[in-house]
Amino acid sequence: MADMPELGKGGNTAMGAGPVTVELFAEGDPVDLSALLVTAEGRVRSDDDLVFYNQPSAESDAVRHRPADADGRERIEVDPAALPAEVDRVVLVASCDPDDVTRTFHGVNDVEVRAVQDGTETVVFRPPALTDGERAVLLTELYRRGEAWKVRAIGQGYADGLAGLATDFGIEVAEREETEPAESAEGLEQPEPTVEEAPAAGTPAVAPPPPRLVKPPLGKVSLDKGGRVSLGLDKADRDLVVTVALEWDGGSERRRRAGADLDLYALFVPAAKALSGSAVPGTLVKSGHVAEGVPLRPGGRASGASTGTTPGAAKKGDKADVVYYKRLGALRSRPHIRLDGDSRVPGREAVKIVRPDEQGYVLLCAYSAVSNGFGSFRSFGAKVVVDDGRGSTVTVPLYENTKTRYWVAIALVDFTSADGAEIRHVEAYSARMTERRPVLHADGTIEMNAGPVEFKRR
Repeated sequence: MADMPELGKGGNTAMGAGPVTVELFAEGDPVDLSALLVTAEGRVRSDDDLVFYNQPSAESDAVRHRPADADGRERIEVDPAALPAEVDRVVLVASCDPDDVTRTFHGVNDVEVRAVQDGTETVVFRPPALTDGERAVLLTELYRRGEAWKVRAIGQGYADGLAGLATDFGIEVAEREETEPAESAEGLEQPEPTVEEAPAAGTPAVAPPPPRLVKPPLGKVSLDKGGRVSLGLDKADRDLVVTVALEWDGGSERRRRAGADLDLYALFVPAAKALSGSAVPGTLVKSGHVAEGVPLRPGGRASGASTGTTPGAAKKGDKADVVYYKRLGALRSRPHIRLDGDSRVPGREAVKIVRPDEQGYVLLCAYSAVSNGFGSFRSFGAKVVVDDGRGSTVTVPLYENTKTRYWVAIALVDFTSADGAEIRHVEAYSARMTERRPVLHADGTIEMNAGPVEFKRR
């Protein structure tokens, strides 16, 4: 494929007639794409001129936000011909998760924005690295030039994130609501319902509330191979229960008759032992890896420090932090993770996870006993399903037909962000014919074939 024309910072080029799709590409921490409809005075006309995940369109779909899906990356679709004359330009913005103030573009790599239009060459802009704590960046703008439209590369960072950037353009952004602890309704006198009265004639209409940047629930999401997705979680919510299930149907009637016994293992690193290291959580590491990094909690210590071993060295034997059919765990006390039991036939095993503030990393693995034969985990119909009980359900499927393997690390749930959790598709298999369990290190990295040998008999 021919090289696409690339703009340098401040560069511009003419666009053809017709709709334009602006796509965002990035590696590392997740970022969001949004758009601002701006007048010649450099301001929006109203809060309706911000287009993003909570307000996905403006001007009767002349500008529309599309989330990442099977059809492509997160993108903004713009039909310049459908925009009113007072809209002078459409500014494209990338921003870090507003629910997690610790995220900056320092953790985002290879940012690239593409302007795609039928009948013309795709235009590419790669902003310079942002390493000074920026949480949002003006990427490009589509702007009027007489009767035509052009695209300009900007690359200007903002430390205050999407909220600060939007405010500078005249958007009023709603503050996050502070929730009061819920009281039990039992025994409380309930107020009588009231009838809302119509406003008196001549009373000004109440202005709509400003847009909120807090992300809505994900709904149902299935991860691609190597994919990841972020959940917004209130770490102080004592009623929150995250359910993580290993589901499998056996794959065939013959296997179902034979039993097809899989087991769910939840390897975990508590928040008190978790490290934020240089490697991305979920990375596979080789034998001898020692986790290094900044403790998630001030004064925290990595696994092994309490026993005199090298700080950051994972426990690999009977003292490893793991919940499975021989060690069911607990919810009211540490580790605040509990398995519901052992299913010896195709169906479901699930762990419940509470106290997200006490969690660091949780690695979900499946074990297949020797008696199951040599079929792949995928042929058993195995998958992991994560449900936060708040409207987000994430399915982590398997894509490889790898046989003669007894272990697969399927998904990592990373609780180390301030206001949420990230679910990563891992799908890493043990070596051929080995029953050594995977190991989860304090920095969230994964070492296969390093744990104790497991044998399960009927």
